Amino acid sequence: MTAHQPIYDIAEICARHGIQNAVLCPGSRCAPLTLAFAKQTAITCRTFSDERSAGFIGLGLAQQTHSATVLVCTSGSATYNFAPAIAEAFFQQVPLLVFTSDRPAEWIDQWDGQTIRQENIFGTHVKRTYNLPSDYTHPDSVWHIHRVVNEAIILAQTYPFGPVHINVPLREPLYPQAGEKIKFNKKIKVVQVEASHPELPKESKAKLAEQLAGTTRILIIAGQQENQTALLKTVTRFCEVHQATLVGDVISNFHPSSKTIRFADVFLAHAPDSIKVSLQPELLITFGKSVISKNLKQFLRRFPPAQHWHIQPSGVVPDPFQSLTKTIACDAKTFFSSLNNTPNVTKFELQKKTNYTKLWLAEEHRTVRSYQNHFASSSFQELQAVKIILETLPVRCNFHVANSMSVRYANLIGLTEKQKGIHVYANRGTSGIDGCTSTTVGHAMGSDVPNVLLTGDLAFFYDRNAFWHNYLVPNLRVVVINNHGGVIFNLIDGPGQVAEKDDLFVTKQQLTAQHLAQEFSHVYLSATNLKELNLALKEFYTFDGRTKILEIKSDQQTATRAFNEFKQAIKKSYAT
Repeated sequence: MTAHQPIYDIAEICARHGIQNAVLCPGSRCAPLTLAFAKQTAITCRTFSDERSAGFIGLGLAQQTHSATVLVCTSGSATYNFAPAIAEAFFQQVPLLVFTSDRPAEWIDQWDGQTIRQENIFGTHVKRTYNLPSDYTHPDSVWHIHRVVNEAIILAQTYPFGPVHINVPLREPLYPQAGEKIKFNKKIKVVQVEASHPELPKESKAKLAEQLAGTTRILIIAGQQENQTALLKTVTRFCEVHQATLVGDVISNFHPSSKTIRFADVFLAHAPDSIKVSLQPELLITFGKSVISKNLKQFLRRFPPAQHWHIQPSGVVPDPFQSLTKTIACDAKTFFSSLNNTPNVTKFELQKKTNYTKLWLAEEHRTVRSYQNHFASSSFQELQAVKIILETLPVRCNFHVANSMSVRYANLIGLTEKQKGIHVYANRGTSGIDGCTSTTVGHAMGSDVPNVLLTGDLAFFYDRNAFWHNYLVPNLRVVVINNHGGVIFNLIDGPGQVAEKDDLFVTKQQLTAQHLAQEFSHVYLSATNLKELNLALKEFYTFDGRTKILEIKSDQQTATRAFNEFKQAIKKSYAT
């Protein structure tokens, strides 16, 4: 057995578990791991120099392939640079298998190069941390390494999915000796898991069905989740049967449902309390993860439901609306399909249920009319540009939205029922701007469909190393709204009233995307008005083998004024 044979076996175990992708970051201490994965033909390996960007690319790959992605880095601060992506993966429940190479324990705190305290470095933002032994000569050590890797893979891909960290102390020599070949142990033990899906017991179904039948005002909120056709149909049917109201923002991927209230965030910000009281639910049913809308959260905290059921198979259940009364331990599709039988209610009770859905629909229709009137008369500005971008997205694509104003703009405009083939993604686990572009790159590398990112200038330039690699990404399209700073700080309460906001919060910058596009040999397009945008979009959506970047040129004053005018248009609908 070669000195690092148990380390080489790690790649074989990963391949046997069906792992498809490994993201490798250059370094010497990680050489045994890097070489092992590079030699494993069943796993596609890609190399990225910036660990922070690499971590998010791995996140995007894992989301797109629905399989754990391996991350590998060298020792020292390289390990820390994975942290933002790992935190995002933890809160979005995305499986990552993180291998960080390290010095042997006796060399920690001895001023040895690239050495920090790596054990448990990611704290509570991983499902578990393992520390491998640094000596592999004893059979028990070999058994232990194999067992830990099997366990870590299973844990990463067990609900709730998430990142698992394996710290790997490695002794020199780190590279194969002359004539030594890297081989995999074909007799290696692989531990398998038979998956099971919890069902609702018959008694629970009967009890829940009775409660649903006796409840007039049922509100369902779909949190962030992937586009799932079967779930969409099941929830839509549930709403029809029980006359329930369904609210889903853009990251819920519930825009294809005919029952979805898309603009709750907008009208709840401006509706008077008399209307909000009429919208108060008796029963709130939630599933998925977070919602974008602060207005929706505040509405339900002020006008709480008598009951709040949250559906998820297992794990810790958050309570963002401060009203949780019951957790239902099964997946959402099972819950809704189990309770899709028509309830035995009187015509009067059915009418009361129907009246509640009509109240929500009335506010939705009011908002749609205000939208139509506003955009018909408004001049070209970035919110108008976002509307055009969303309306012209390819029929089947992955649509990514960066954090800050980009995701809010996308949620204000929304997608329509007809845009069934558009799958929406956003880094709303931690809601940071740091890896939005890199995550999109990961998705693009893991799929053949177009991947379109809507981002702001700060998020775009912050994550510029997303483009710093040697791989073609012909299905990647990036729309940059460049107003030369963080316009959100002109809009939210607090920083907008601070005299020093331009220097301390807005962070004005004068860069444009043109030079970055040229630096990485990408096609650059720009627009400052409606005619230029429509012309640029024809080239932008031509897929000819190259990454393309479209820059919407704007400014702080115009963007702030346009957004405030939009809000006034919504307020005006309640004044008449």
